[in-house]
Amino acid sequence: MLRKLRLKFVALSMSLVTVVLAVVVCAAVVSARDNLERISKDVLRRVMREEFVPNWDKRPVSLPYFTVNVFNGTIYPTGGTYDALQDAEALTDIVSACLEQSGNEGQLSGYGLRYLRKDNGFYVRIAFVDMSMEVETLRKLVRSQFAIALLALIPLLGVSVALSHWAVSPVEKAWRQQRQFLSDASHELKTPLTVILSNAELLDASELPERPRRWADNIRAEAGRMKTLVEEMLTLARADNAAPSAAYGEVSLSDTALDCALSFEPVAFEAGKPLRYEIAPDVTVSGDAEKLRRLVSVFLDNALKYGADGGTVSMTLEKSERQAKLTVSNPGEPIPPETLSHLFERFYRGDASRGESSGFGLGLSIAAAIAREHKGVVRAESDEHATRFTALLPLSRPNAKRAALSEHPKETGM
Repeated sequence: MLRKLRLKFVALSMSLVTVVLAVVVCAAVVSARDNLERISKDVLRRVMREEFVPNWDKRPVSLPYFTVNVFNGTIYPTGGTYDALQDAEALTDIVSACLEQSGNEGQLSGYGLRYLRKDNGFYVRIAFVDMSMEVETLRKLVRSQFAIALLALIPLLGVSVALSHWAVSPVEKAWRQQRQFLSDASHELKTPLTVILSNAELLDASELPERPRRWADNIRAEAGRMKTLVEEMLTLARADNAAPSAAYGEVSLSDTALDCALSFEPVAFEAGKPLRYEIAPDVTVSGDAEKLRRLVSVFLDNALKYGADGGTVSMTLEKSERQAKLTVSNPGEPIPPETLSHLFERFYRGDASRGESSGFGLGLSIAAAIAREHKGVVRAESDEHATRFTALLPLSRPNAKRAALSEHPKETGM
């Protein structure tokens, strides 16, 4: 959880920084574009006035330009510094394209020119200025600005990561203390609960009147429920601490799933919900055999407890190139999406989807914690046909290699 919190902090801060940098870069580019456009238009206005004000300005013109007069459909070049005017046909095309435009000023993008047109009654005077320098300057500016922004993001990312550790450290401390308290409290509660259960058993074995015997039965039943809750809380606390288990090794998930299915068959028979299973052979994962058995048992217990009466509960174990896929499904009313997203939360029990009042809402949380501990994921799906709980676990390396070879066999020749 803390890792996700840090990632969210970094993502949010970098998003804000990226937006600010994007605004700055865009503002700089727009400002540069406006300045270049203003210079280009100043050149057009200046050369347009040279015909009426001789020697109006002796400063050299900074951009290539040329001017023409159009009289009775005939084009007369009147000056300029543009080199590409030797082709009369090209000049005619440029002027024709300009005369087709509705505005007196604008751009001819196909020719890379900006124009200013003025109708003098007997003839039309048009000034053109080359935009290639303007476009190239703007392109270089955009590249340089984005390069600077990208380079700036690298140290800002490092600062953001450092700040995320600083910002999350109080939460991390409180979370660590909470997990330690939960673990210690669960561990300390086991001893008095064991004593209570032992005394309740002794009371039940003694010859008591009927009413005190019922009290003893109630004590034993509620103490048993509390012991189950404490054990589940302790399991979650140990999973949160994420301490590496010494029992990790090669585990045959096929054998584990088959053993669980065989042990749940009598339960399914008593509940009137037939259990059907299809288990692929030789599915091996790396992990703790007892915890994986607990994961499978949680899925089966949940399906038998909340499946529709008389419906068939099915369990499948499949093997892909890199993953083992365990799926347990049961028929029943579809679970709403807003409830489905909370099923793996601790102590969550949706009335519509989970039905009964038994249990503490920790079973699926424990299954999710076991899957995470084994570098896997769990997910839930529900539709009008069935509700499915799936666990995806990585195969052990030798097993993954065998699966890859079986799916992609090598071709051999003599």
